[in-house]
Amino acid sequence: MAAKESTRVEYGKTLAQLGAENPQIVVLDADLSGSTQTHHFAKIFKDRFFNLGIAEQDLMGTAAGLALGGKIPFASTFAMFATGRAWEQIRQTIAYGNLNVKIVASHGGVTVGEDGGSHQAVEDLALMRILPNMVVLTPADGPETRAMTRWAAAYHGPVYMRTGRLAVPVIYDDTYVFELGRGSLLREGGDVTLMGIGIMVQSCLDAAALLAQEGIEARVLNLGCLKPLDWELVLDSARRTGAVVTAEEHMVTGGLGSAVSEILAEHYPAPLKRIGLRDTFGMSGKPEALLKHYGLTAEDIKQAAYKVIARKANYVASPVMDLKAPKQAGR
Repeated sequence: MAAKESTRVEYGKTLAQLGAENPQIVVLDADLSGSTQTHHFAKIFKDRFFNLGIAEQDLMGTAAGLALGGKIPFASTFAMFATGRAWEQIRQTIAYGNLNVKIVASHGGVTVGEDGGSHQAVEDLALMRILPNMVVLTPADGPETRAMTRWAAAYHGPVYMRTGRLAVPVIYDDTYVFELGRGSLLREGGDVTLMGIGIMVQSCLDAAALLAQEGIEARVLNLGCLKPLDWELVLDSARRTGAVVTAEEHMVTGGLGSAVSEILAEHYPAPLKRIGLRDTFGMSGKPEALLKHYGLTAEDIKQAAYKVIARKANYVASPVMDLKAPKQAGR
């Protein structure tokens, strides 16, 4: 297995490369450039980097103004403060105006660790997913982070991308190309589908390996493009396996689990189990201990797979009545 990489670090490095390629790219931060990794850009392009201080609402408003002036602003801070403190500014200026702003927020999920629940964003994807015009991304590893960052710079419109603090295993190689609204099939299987996002994609792969030892073949998807979601891949997988588990380092409400539930409920009801936090905040602790505490491990996904497989007999397959893609940002 290749060395682990942190998605926030790979974002920072890629941003610096993009700065050399495109003079219209500017970067804004809220006094956290060491944590968000925008310091890589700041060291090289001092006149195109703006530290707004601990003023996240101003951060988003300034980014909107720069976008109106023809720049391509990347605005970064912790996910908790980007989507929480500045939600109104994101809605009223960036999303409502369909402005070309890229919000890349670090420290998503409980693997922030010892910083505790006040700094662990577990609601951010839901807050961004609900906004019209907003594309929502959560890369699973370093190569996907690099690909998504480059894609965001070229795309015209608002983007929210969540990065993490923890170094994670590398899943893709450097030939990976991100496509808007497309997920990845990482492992084929016919008994159950495991759908992951962010760091939970690797956990889905690990769970599939555990299930294979017991003769159960799991299909594994990376749905890192949360909005627009690859609804065709979701439906096809549900039809092929008849059972679905979603896994996210986020509330089960409003994120991947909700998005998949909505598609299945309208088009192809199938047994579903959502792995994620349930109506609770995070807490301080070691990342690995927190993942175990909140039921976000490969073993938890494996046990969820058993449950949905057992429920298959209670479901009668129904025809898909409407295959029209749901209207989402970017489409």
